Amino acid sequence: MPHRAHLFSLRLAHALREACFAEKYDAPRFTRDLLAGITVGVIAIPLAMALAIASGVPPQYGLYTAIIAGFLIPLLGGSRFSISGPTAAFVVILYPIAQQYGLGGLLVASVMAGGILVVMSLLRLGRLIEYIPEAVTLGFTAGIAVVIATLQIKDFFGLQLPHMPEHYLEKLWLLIQSVPDFYWPSFVVAAVTLAVMLLWPLLKLPVPPHLPALIVGTFAALLLNQSGFSVDTIGSRFSYTLADGTTGFGIPPQLPQFEWPWLQAGANGESIQWNLHVLQDLLAAAFAIAMLGAIESLLCAVVLDGMSGKRHSANSELLGQGIANIITPFFGGITATAALARSAASIKAGAESPIAGMVHALVVLLGLVALAPLLAYLPMPAMAALLVMVAWGMSEAHKAAHLMKTAPRGDIWVFITCFALTVLFDMVIAITAGIVLAALLFMKEIAAMTHVDDVTDAGRVDDKKLPENWRAFSISGPLFFAAADRVFGELSTLCTEQQHIILSLKEVSLLDAGGLSALEKLIAKCEKNNTELILTDIPKQPLSTLAHANIKPVKGVLRFYLTLAEARRVVVEGH
Repeated sequence: MPHRAHLFSLRLAHALREACFAEKYDAPRFTRDLLAGITVGVIAIPLAMALAIASGVPPQYGLYTAIIAGFLIPLLGGSRFSISGPTAAFVVILYPIAQQYGLGGLLVASVMAGGILVVMSLLRLGRLIEYIPEAVTLGFTAGIAVVIATLQIKDFFGLQLPHMPEHYLEKLWLLIQSVPDFYWPSFVVAAVTLAVMLLWPLLKLPVPPHLPALIVGTFAALLLNQSGFSVDTIGSRFSYTLADGTTGFGIPPQLPQFEWPWLQAGANGESIQWNLHVLQDLLAAAFAIAMLGAIESLLCAVVLDGMSGKRHSANSELLGQGIANIITPFFGGITATAALARSAASIKAGAESPIAGMVHALVVLLGLVALAPLLAYLPMPAMAALLVMVAWGMSEAHKAAHLMKTAPRGDIWVFITCFALTVLFDMVIAITAGIVLAALLFMKEIAAMTHVDDVTDAGRVDDKKLPENWRAFSISGPLFFAAADRVFGELSTLCTEQQHIILSLKEVSLLDAGGLSALEKLIAKCEKNNTELILTDIPKQPLSTLAHANIKPVKGVLRFYLTLAEARRVVVEGH
């Protein structure tokens, strides 16, 4: 029962209550949480900025997200080890919104998505995420990774492209055409950063690779800038204006400020002109954000359960995620969800409870206030290299390769479909098509398992055969709409040839409305052709369905017996 309670429970701050109140929480556990939070907070600072830039907004909004949502989700959610903030998965959804509707549209869509997540938690939909096939999740995450990596080509090679086309193939073609004109200093900085990230793990040091990589990349950019070459940095790309009129470059060294999301600037720098069309567009995007947020956070929680041996509450996690995504945009934060890499790093660093996630948010806050001038020196090519590695990690290429080698053909087609639709169109179309295709293939496989066996000569009574005008059949497998029409259609062809049929349903696990309709057609065909039908060995669920449909014996047409043996005996002795 405790296990089921975790599965279906819904309460605010479930994980915090379980880890810090239901269990003994003492100074040593807090110390481990503190160290883990500091470790992950340091990791999160450059990642939050890079993901905000990739989503089409200035880097400080990624930090605001890691601070506000990164604190609220562990405080209110249902997974004790999840570290939340901006994640790479959202880039493919958020970037088009930011391009079309600016920061204001992005924040309003995030608020809407938070509301949808809260409704999903109240409807106890958390466990339904488990029914999304692995081929679907691998397909769209690999597709997202490809899109993210493609978007980094511009900064990786220092390409001067003022505008990127909307569609992926047009983007790719423009980037391919522009690569010969790459700016070699930017490429050197990106290549050095990427090389350090790839080689650093060989040293087996506890420091995460992207921190030394960004430091080396920053020094490389400084040397090139001092040598007369211009390498783009956060300070040269982004600027800000404070409330007192002060302007600066890079990231404003101030706390997140409260502001109504719908009053934030649109894509053209002015307030959005709100109308029904805009709201419809943002609501569609909000559904995509909510679905992806639910999938990402709950899949992350499942992985963390396996690493820690603890259990999360899916619906409580959705509730915490939803509330945080409603509140965060009022302080400039974009959409947030659980980040698997940061969460896994937290566990490896010794995290004991959601306190580690809350400490991580405070560390990012400290970094924003204390390190803002230094963060302006981070080079854009180095940030692009960092996101290339993030994309590679989220692609789970090893899992995708294993699936392509070992999975049934249907799963491979589902993976390819989701991958291609995510890259070429968008994630919502990809997930919808993938789930529908997976469901259809599953039904096809299950329907193929349902078959009819001729048992006329099996189980004779006193070595006596059934009369010549009698035949017995046994059905095995579920009689749902996809299988029943075929099975009962095969049997209906015998109605013109046989006067009597015994039909055993002993191995039938399910009879749905479609199966019932097909059976009623068979009974009608038997009545029309003066063929008597005997049903035997009816399990509980099919029997309940027949009773609910008021299927009763009809003299000369339909009879019922408990077992096939009893029906045989009656028929043999009656003749």
